[in-house]
Amino acid sequence: MFEMYFPDNKLEYIPAFMMVLIFVLLTFLAINQIIKFSKKEEEKARMLEKQIMENKLESHK
Repeated sequence: MFEMYFPDNKLEYIPAFMMVLIFVLLTFLAINQIIKFSKKEEEKARMLEKQIMENKLESHK
């Protein structure tokens, strides 16, 4: 098992907190970019589906 180390000087927590904060912010930004990209792709898929359905209806006439 490994030993847990809790520093007596609480200032030693600051770098770790900063790293966690940076990673959380980067994760938030990455998720937002993924959501934006997903919405754009969803809109493209809807337009393609609409176009296919219109072509299908025209070919049945």
